[in-house]
Amino acid sequence: MEKPFLFRKEKIADFMSWRNKKSQPERKEAPDGLMRACSSCGEMMEVSAFQRAFYTCVKCGHHEPIDAYTRIKLWCDEKSFDEWDKSLIGKDPLNFPDYREKLGLNRQKTQLHEAVVCGSANILNHPCVLCVMDNRFMMASMGSAVGEKITRAIERATRKRLPVIISATSGGARMQEGIYSLMQMAKTSAALARHHEKGLLFISFLTHPTTGGVTASFASLGDIILAEPKALIGFAGQRVIENTIKQTLPEGFQSAEFQLAHGFVDAIVPRKEQRLLLGTLLSMHGGTK
Repeated sequence: MEKPFLFRKEKIADFMSWRNKKSQPERKEAPDGLMRACSSCGEMMEVSAFQRAFYTCVKCGHHEPIDAYTRIKLWCDEKSFDEWDKSLIGKDPLNFPDYREKLGLNRQKTQLHEAVVCGSANILNHPCVLCVMDNRFMMASMGSAVGEKITRAIERATRKRLPVIISATSGGARMQEGIYSLMQMAKTSAALARHHEKGLLFISFLTHPTTGGVTASFASLGDIILAEPKALIGFAGQRVIENTIKQTLPEGFQSAEFQLAHGFVDAIVPRKEQRLLLGTLLSMHGGTK
């Protein structure tokens, strides 16, 4: 026998949904572009307040990821950044399925040719060479073009006797390029070794997340290694390591704070203090002429 109309499951579900909507206060949606939610605590805040707080949450202080040009604007003296090798792009050496299409979509989405922006700049009137990775582009994975741009920037810095600052963020080596990607670890590291031999300063600034082949190469070679609060810094993932060594790892062992406590990171620097600290370090270096 068919159940009475009011007691059918679908009608009960419809009634409960209607009742819940009626019992909740009506929510007014903010116009697009005026408000945003913190990805950590969920706090709603005005976009203008978020920007004034250096793109961090006004409640919990969470450092939201920022694109390369925004970071350059926060760090560098106005109109001092001169970009190098902007149009340099990599190819598809392995004919990896859908790789060319993925590169095209990322270029269209980010308006970048590749996952790093390099050039010369002044920070508090002190000249330097700056490389800033952008994790919107294939999670800032390091392919041949990324490694080539960073290497060229380091080599120019060596010739000009300028300090180098690299803002690192990455998911690691770009698997679509195989060994060509892994070669960039050695290439960038060798360029930094030659830079170091000239007595020049390299500041590595680690942001969330910095992992894989980038951590295992140039990101770990700084004369001074700085990090943003709560940035994830590591090589392999926690589960991979635990399955390999058959041990339970301490909680938060790949956080910037853990790395600071164990000597890998020299300082954790909130975003509002970064420009001043970088300018101070460059002024103390004194080897920029």
